[in-house]
Amino acid sequence: MPPPPPAETVPAPDDETHRFPCEQCGADYTYDPAKGTLTCGHCGHTESIRSGPWKGSALQELDFRAAVADQLPEAEIEVTRVSTCPNCAAQVEFDPDTHAKECPFCATPVVTGTGENRHIKPKGVLPFAVEERAAHKAMTDWLGGLWFAPNGLREYARKGRRMQGIYVPYWTYDAQTHSSYTGQRGTVYYVTETFQHEGKTRSRQVAKVRWTPASGRVQRFFDDVLVLASKSLPKKYTEGLEPWDLAQLEPYQPQYLAGFRAEAYTVDLEAGFAEAGQKMDRVIERDVRFDIGGDRQRIAHIDTKVSEVTFKHILLPVWLAAYKYRGKTYRFVVNGQSGRVQGERPYSAWKIAFAVLLALLIGAGIALVASQQ
Repeated sequence: MPPPPPAETVPAPDDETHRFPCEQCGADYTYDPAKGTLTCGHCGHTESIRSGPWKGSALQELDFRAAVADQLPEAEIEVTRVSTCPNCAAQVEFDPDTHAKECPFCATPVVTGTGENRHIKPKGVLPFAVEERAAHKAMTDWLGGLWFAPNGLREYARKGRRMQGIYVPYWTYDAQTHSSYTGQRGTVYYVTETFQHEGKTRSRQVAKVRWTPASGRVQRFFDDVLVLASKSLPKKYTEGLEPWDLAQLEPYQPQYLAGFRAEAYTVDLEAGFAEAGQKMDRVIERDVRFDIGGDRQRIAHIDTKVSEVTFKHILLPVWLAAYKYRGKTYRFVVNGQSGRVQGERPYSAWKIAFAVLLALLIGAGIALVASQQ
């Protein structure tokens, strides 16, 4: 099953893979979301990604069956150095010169090791479009809108360290489906019934359903069914960051990662496709109900044949902040394309107690006024 197991002996990767020297002063470029260029933090020189000496591969699909059979060309496989967080098991790439860091997903101290991850190369990347400053403001504004959030945490987050930009791994799947079904079509009709009310005979219309057998076929081509390939963040957060505009995907080029980190996928290709299948099944069921027609539908059985399955490994941009506050870790994520925020909803016991007390006092006051009238 791809990717080949990490335990396999593989050659060491090139430490310079994600480092890009400035042609003017030799310092490292980083990707600037505001300008969409590589920018040197030392001299300010900029370089267009498309005009530089780096070339990206085409944004193309790969054959799912070949990948499952471990028959992808070796050119589609890469090796990266990763460190695994002992707390949340996130596998994150670190700079070659970094030896200790906090995990961006849970704020746990991580010592970088020599672990290597052999995996399918990314085919597409959605570049960061939101700068760190804007992401940080979006997060603090979001926290500020939570009335029960502790003031101390909001202030800590507002003055806290910079957010970290992480490219989070996803799979996308394309597939052609042909489904046959059996069920029943319901047609609503009305009958008049009489009944007695206060000694008088009255009538009313009552809805009835006439069911008739139904069967047929539907087909649909699914394009870019998106599945998270990471277990580091709760799905309620990542799903809350949607939608993503995948039309803005760029062919993968490592310079987009300059100045950022990338997480290695931990959900393998087949497990991802099983989840994609559940998403496709829900859409197919909706198509079947539409095809049955009528006023109501009953579905007895759907048999779906899936063919022409292809996939891509892509990277989507997320700004992360993990704060330890009074012994608890709070995580916040910002969509690096749209600025949408998700995260822990912290609660202040003092604020909740005050709100309850205030509600009781108001209720008592209303009752007192009512009793005097």
